[in-house]
Amino acid sequence: MIRFLPDEYYSSTYKIDFKKYYDMGYRGILFDIDNTLVRHNEPATSRAIQLMEQLKAIGFKVCLVSNNKEPRVATFNKKMKVNYIYKAGKPSKKGYIRAMDEIGCTVENTLAVGDQIYTDIIGSASLGIHTILVKPIDTSHEEIQITLKRIIEKPFIAYFKKKHGIVR
Repeated sequence: MIRFLPDEYYSSTYKIDFKKYYDMGYRGILFDIDNTLVRHNEPATSRAIQLMEQLKAIGFKVCLVSNNKEPRVATFNKKMKVNYIYKAGKPSKKGYIRAMDEIGCTVENTLAVGDQIYTDIIGSASLGIHTILVKPIDTSHEEIQITLKRIIEKPFIAYFKKKHGIVR
């Protein structure tokens, strides 16, 4: 069965209490980049870099999982200094499996954080990874295929919000 709903929904990646998840036994985090950590095609910001430093200090192993080509992901990661998978083929399971292998984590102790149901949530949830959907940072500069997916995602997000609400 395909899971269209995340385990949790936050208004921003930067509002997640990651220490709480570490205390719960999670050790790895798989992050989407665009509109999850930064605006679409934006370079690594000081806020994103600081988050990665905090996560590493807590003890997390982090991997960026992106459908972008290597130049985008490698350039973004220069200041982040974490593992990454480019051309991940999300929502395919392969990119997530490679990412967990890279950081030495398992389905049971990994979180996946992303802003799109049809790539980030379906892909990671299909493996049983704990999924966190975040509100996109800024959708004004997205490519048409992403904009169309967001229209299709709206009813699922509305249902989730009605049932569970948003964690601030």
